[in-house]
Amino acid sequence: MKRSNNIRYLGIASVILLACLLIFYRLSIERVPDVQTSKEVVVLAHNAPGSYYVGGDGKYTGLEYDLATLFVKELGPAYRIKLVNVDNIAEIIPKLKAGKAHFAAANVTVTKDRAKLVTFGPAYLKTQQYVAYDTDHQAEPKGIESLFGKHIHVPAGSSYAENLKNLQRQYPQLIWQEIKSGGEDELIEQVTSGLLDYTITDAHIVSLMQNYYANLGKGFAISEPQEIAWVFPKHLDPWLYERVNRFFSRIQKDGTLKNLIDRYYGHVERLNTVDVTKFLEQIRSTLPKFTKLFKEAQELTEIDWRLIAAISYQESHWDQYNTSPTNVRGMMMLTEQTADELGVTDRLDAKQSILGGARYINQLKKQIPERIPEPDRTWMTLAAYNIGFSHLEDARVLASQMKLNPDSWADLKTTLPLLNKAEYYSKAKFGYANGGAPVIFVESIRTYLKILEKYEPAYEPLLPSFSLAPSFKPNASKSK
Repeated sequence: MKRSNNIRYLGIASVILLACLLIFYRLSIERVPDVQTSKEVVVLAHNAPGSYYVGGDGKYTGLEYDLATLFVKELGPAYRIKLVNVDNIAEIIPKLKAGKAHFAAANVTVTKDRAKLVTFGPAYLKTQQYVAYDTDHQAEPKGIESLFGKHIHVPAGSSYAENLKNLQRQYPQLIWQEIKSGGEDELIEQVTSGLLDYTITDAHIVSLMQNYYANLGKGFAISEPQEIAWVFPKHLDPWLYERVNRFFSRIQKDGTLKNLIDRYYGHVERLNTVDVTKFLEQIRSTLPKFTKLFKEAQELTEIDWRLIAAISYQESHWDQYNTSPTNVRGMMMLTEQTADELGVTDRLDAKQSILGGARYINQLKKQIPERIPEPDRTWMTLAAYNIGFSHLEDARVLASQMKLNPDSWADLKTTLPLLNKAEYYSKAKFGYANGGAPVIFVESIRTYLKILEKYEPAYEPLLPSFSLAPSFKPNASKSK
């Protein structure tokens, strides 16, 4: 009898052990494998303006996307990245705890409550949370009391909701709803459409979105300045975490991080509400008259038609008869000498001006060192279009002298304005220049381009494109 019981207990124990082994095996195959073994870095991402999205060229882009792909590239050629999209921020911590990814790169704000559940990497961006409102139908909110009784939505599980909960302890009248299906960009659109009274968003996001919605206002701050960082599970991979820290240390020291932040947010506050309102109206009323010509110029020069259109708007506001006091004329505001060299016989002819300006941009771009990566090479080309290649080179030389990066547009924005100060232009090869003008010129075009990319589709020519380039070499000492 005793022997029988022992056999029975042994059988039960075996069944339990087998079940535990099966559970352990099941969990092990569901969790992401070790990075060094798999050579695959699984990253949680969120499709949103501050994280990653499809850009104007149809490819993934965004600050978080660039950072994550650059980090994996730095690990070595054997490593690859796998992006796993989450529908909302609330999914990130549960998925990390369940071992579904190695980390999250999704514009996540560092908060005390989150720090209890996960581990944050090095902070790489600072921000502050603001009330976003519709300037057409809502008075500017001045304080918490102005939010009482209003229709307010924020993304579920977001730091915005966390801050509102903290404020509610002091202000019980504060009521809002957490929405699982909508991101901050969708909620901002609902605010500007009058469907919502308010939402909460980060300062850099509202500044970016103000370029798309002229009636989007930034109210008061509901938080202290906060930091944004990548998110890791508590039981993280020490090897991976150490390399992430090493990566951010490097890109902060060599200027890579500064350049990336400038790429996505360096231009967002260039235009004011009046500028954006007028541009959006012109997209509807005037742009259609010239869209065909801009697309024809793309076919012949391979420059995105929306970039040509953005340049033209900055130059002439799409007025083909525009003429400056210095006799710079037409859609692309060409000088008489440049027009002659390009074979443009009538600068007030929209077709000739647009194509001539696009060809001139290509000629200038060939003078910019090929080692300079995009989009910096394009921004430098546009600066040369405005101020002349020679003054651009003076600014690059000055950047080297100041221990800045002459191949970085973010650093040239610092040195170009110095060319109107005697202590600097007196030593420059080509002398005085109004160096602030090309900075304003380029940053405005960057904003116009982003707006056009949002509202106007890319153009794919039916026939293979070919470059139509003039044989002349532009005078390096003058602009267009």
